Amino acid sequence: MNPPCGRCNKPVYPTEKINCLDKYWHKGCFSCEVCKMALSMTNYKGFEKKPYCTMHYPKTSFTIVTDTPENLRLKQQSMLNSQALYKEEFEKNKGKGFSVVVDTPEMQRVKKTQDQISNIKYHEEFEKSKIRSDAPPPENRQDYEDQPSNPVSHFSQSAGQMRTAAVAPHSGGKRYQAMYSYMATEADEVSLQEGDLILDVEPIDEGWVFGFNQRTGQRGMLPANYVRPV
Repeated sequence: MNPPCGRCNKPVYPTEKINCLDKYWHKGCFSCEVCKMALSMTNYKGFEKKPYCTMHYPKTSFTIVTDTPENLRLKQQSMLNSQALYKEEFEKNKGKGFSVVVDTPEMQRVKKTQDQISNIKYHEEFEKSKIRSDAPPPENRQDYEDQPSNPVSHFSQSAGQMRTAAVAPHSGGKRYQAMYSYMATEADEVSLQEGDLILDVEPIDEGWVFGFNQRTGQRGMLPANYVRPV
């Protein structure tokens, strides 16, 4: 019995039979599924057991990329590389002169912090100059000259008192206490340990305050949600 043709389902006789793609075809029926161009055993391309010419052979394409752990890792690595390159370029171009600076919230925060640090340094230098210019009162100077003392030890004590007075924090500001430990990540920030007492606290912007860490003697910025008023 003659098998049916893969296209027209009519019997295929041995003289015109083409055996391909697990089917039998008439020579005239063995053509491209799209353009109907006659094909042969040397120029056809099979897809899902159907013949196609080279021009109309279906091409597989992918439109969705699955977020596999490997793809997520590569995406994160690419972002880290981009940030590292940006930082490297920023460091290279630092100090070469820029005509335009974008006034972002981060730049405003840094500028405000720098202004506050400059004001604090100015007041500290002013207090130091006052201490150096103050002389003992006239009524106490005679008693001071009459007391026999070691000039070296007396000079050391006076210098220690001057340093203490110069770096002592102001006591008129707000007092806060650290609830959590915090490691500073920028030069203008202050590290904290749980229980540290923070003096002269002033709010700067949303989420940040400026204060004096009594334990370390450092002034700078710290996260507002790490401390509480006392």
